[in-house]
Amino acid sequence: MSSPDGPGRASPEEDIQEYAAQRRFGRRLLHAFSSTESYGLVLILIILSYSLSTLPSTGRWGESVVLGVLIVTVWFSLRTSHARRGVRLVADGLLVIAAVIAVAHLFTASDTVSSTVFFTCCLLYVIAPFSILRHLVTRRTIDLETILGALAAYLMFGMAFAFVYQALAHVQSGPFFGSQGEGTFPQDLFFSFTTLTTTGYGNLVPADNPGQSLAVLEMLMGQLFLVTAVAKVVNAWTPKAQPGRTGA
Repeated sequence: MSSPDGPGRASPEEDIQEYAAQRRFGRRLLHAFSSTESYGLVLILIILSYSLSTLPSTGRWGESVVLGVLIVTVWFSLRTSHARRGVRLVADGLLVIAAVIAVAHLFTASDTVSSTVFFTCCLLYVIAPFSILRHLVTRRTIDLETILGALAAYLMFGMAFAFVYQALAHVQSGPFFGSQGEGTFPQDLFFSFTTLTTTGYGNLVPADNPGQSLAVLEMLMGQLFLVTAVAKVVNAWTPKAQPGRTGA
């Protein structure tokens, strides 16, 4: 049956219902990016921590602020993903160590402190995405929150490998990138995400193992994560049905 406005056109009632549905979706989206119980806020913190980490060196105070944001990001990730008690205890211990290091970094810039920073962040950013994935797998519904969580876990894997590369640069004998040097943390982030997405510009290449093997592992994890976890979540997600439009 055609609507009063003509064939193929929605009736005023359907327009009102569709507008109301769009407003509800907008409110859900706003809530997802502002609630402390949502992965939307975690995603914002990850992007913020990435952006701050790529800024030019701002001295010890700036680096300590970046470390503080990284700590808060992991804390929110574990809180939102309802990490298990054992995981929380280990992570809480590491977070305390990271907080102490952030304060110590204000007064000293020794290689020992820098190495400890990256190894601690490396462990935290490995724990957090697995906690998120465990939580997403156990959720019974696939919704906007699930998609945001999957994206957050994917980005945290990229951050985690960047910390691994920087930690290795502090302990191995030769420069991590060979003739390109050990690499700054912004360079490690760039290399990590181009590797995770298999973009591979080739301007930065690990000179030796275990860096090369880790880069291969990151490539595989990045592709497998996209074609399995993220793709499955997106395909399974069906937004709440909106009132259909009547045809002629």
